[in-house]
Amino acid sequence: MAEWETLSGMISRGLSLNNLLVMKFGGTSMGSADRMRVAANIVSEQQRKRPVVVVVSAMSKVTDLLLETLRHAEVGDRTAIDANMLTLLDRHLSAAGELLAGAARPLRDSAVEAVHSLISEFHRIANGILMLGERPPRSVDEAIAIGERLSAVLLAHYLESTGVPSQAVNGSEVIITDAVFGNASPQMDLTRRRAQEYLLALAEAQTVPVVTGFNGATVDGRPTTLGRGGSDFSASILAAALDAEELWIWTDVDGIMTADPRLVSDVAVLDEVTYAEAAELAYNGAKILHPRTLAPLVEKRIPVWSKNSFAPHKPGTKIVSHFDEPKGARAVTSMSNVALISMEPTNAVLSTRLMARALDALALANVEILVLTSSSYRQSFCFLIRKHDVTPALEALESNLSIELAHGYLKPIEVDENVGLLAVVGEGMRGTPGLAGRVFTAISRENINIIAIAQGSSELTIGIVVRLDSLERAVRAVHEECQLGKISSVAQAN
Repeated sequence: MAEWETLSGMISRGLSLNNLLVMKFGGTSMGSADRMRVAANIVSEQQRKRPVVVVVSAMSKVTDLLLETLRHAEVGDRTAIDANMLTLLDRHLSAAGELLAGAARPLRDSAVEAVHSLISEFHRIANGILMLGERPPRSVDEAIAIGERLSAVLLAHYLESTGVPSQAVNGSEVIITDAVFGNASPQMDLTRRRAQEYLLALAEAQTVPVVTGFNGATVDGRPTTLGRGGSDFSASILAAALDAEELWIWTDVDGIMTADPRLVSDVAVLDEVTYAEAAELAYNGAKILHPRTLAPLVEKRIPVWSKNSFAPHKPGTKIVSHFDEPKGARAVTSMSNVALISMEPTNAVLSTRLMARALDALALANVEILVLTSSSYRQSFCFLIRKHDVTPALEALESNLSIELAHGYLKPIEVDENVGLLAVVGEGMRGTPGLAGRVFTAISRENINIIAIAQGSSELTIGIVVRLDSLERAVRAVHEECQLGKISSVAQAN
């Protein structure tokens, strides 16, 4: 049986709760019984060295299945609900059976009972939505958190079966948020107190907490979820609240790369990036941490490792507050699922006021602006948003600027969905002369027209909008021009 040292023994060797490790496992890392075994082995290995808190996502594709079921419930499709419930039940019972085949009967029965109970809870919520004919945001948040609760139960039971004391913990018990259902933000002081009381007590009892990612609750106990990237966000919230030494995020890639390997053949894995670089890469389309994930960690300078659970021997990428950056760009990323909205006043005098009102309308509609640029002569301006935000964006703009549109002070709003965003990122670009010119020249050599350009005063990112059918060629051209594939990487060598 793998046992922790006693707490007094840990302290005498300098292994107190001050070196606590938080580890988060994503959907692919929890996607099957086999992947859960790998995750458990990683947890067990680290748990022998120091206290560990684990955060888990739902099994891959389960959150999509839950949301689809709720949509069927809203329109009264009971047949589809029942079919999805069977799929959900079968997948988790099958995983439980594989994981606990050799476990003691009481442990197997406990896991099966927990799975049935959680799926019954989801079924109850889905039936309520079916009767109402609508999906209240609070009910949706409570329902879709079931996916993470199921995977936490399975991993905790399997850890127990291997001799590692463990307990599944609902994130709503430890992460306190505001009441913005679907995109809640943590109340860190309350969360810190709750997490330390609950999770450190388990750690001191030599028990590994397996906490659900993605969800929390208001002070009065109403379930919430944390929005896109919520499971990663949960892990960083808890790492900050518990003063963790490190946060490890386990995914299905080797770390943060110089470009998307599906687009570029000679990518390199970056050994280190800064918080700012990681946030910019994520914001501009890289499939890494959501920008919100890093916010709780910055003040305490808690390092984050992005690691591959399919190749756990590889070191991954370390995200830190600062290191001696090489000059030039570090990585190039892209987004294809975007749209460019252009607005042109008929009178240049109105431009500033119209832009301010447009931005205010988009903010109220919760539409995220990826790139904003304006013309100095005609006073037109354009902004890039995600395609799924086009309809709410247009509704907000047309409502807020209805008088200007009706009287011709503002020309009809134009939407172009045949565009893509390329972003070149690197703190080492700051003050590097000629870099922007090289990037633009590399793109133009491919006969690609640049539609819009945006660069902030920090010089951390250059955003470039091109035609969608030219986006991949532009990414490869910039990656080659900046010689990003030649970046030395310990991760690649291993």
